[in-house]
Amino acid sequence: MFSSSILLQILACALYNNWWPMLSALMYVLVPMPCLFFGGGSTQFLTSRDGGGWIDAAKFLTGASAVGSIAIPIILRHAHMISTGAMFIEFVSFLIFVCTVLCFHHASLEDDW
Repeated sequence: MFSSSILLQILACALYNNWWPMLSALMYVLVPMPCLFFGGGSTQFLTSRDGGGWIDAAKFLTGASAVGSIAIPIILRHAHMISTGAMFIEFVSFLIFVCTVLCFHHASLEDDW
């Protein structure tokens, strides 16, 4: 699933001969960083109600990165730097990426693995 998301990222750039949509791929790298740095590599802190300075900062950075993944194609389309088709391909790529993250999160919570 993750590979198809990256493939759609590349297709959004290659089909329209414009590599500006690759900026949102940068956000795909930034989304898991708060989990790695502040959560110890686990995604369980995202759904917990436990607070604290670093936990809240990690939740904020994860949310900001996720919103940035949606906002970058919209901003680029509004500035007429990418076409509408590239923007929609970016949205589909993001949707597949989110499904991948949710599947990973669900698999990491199960004890049977």
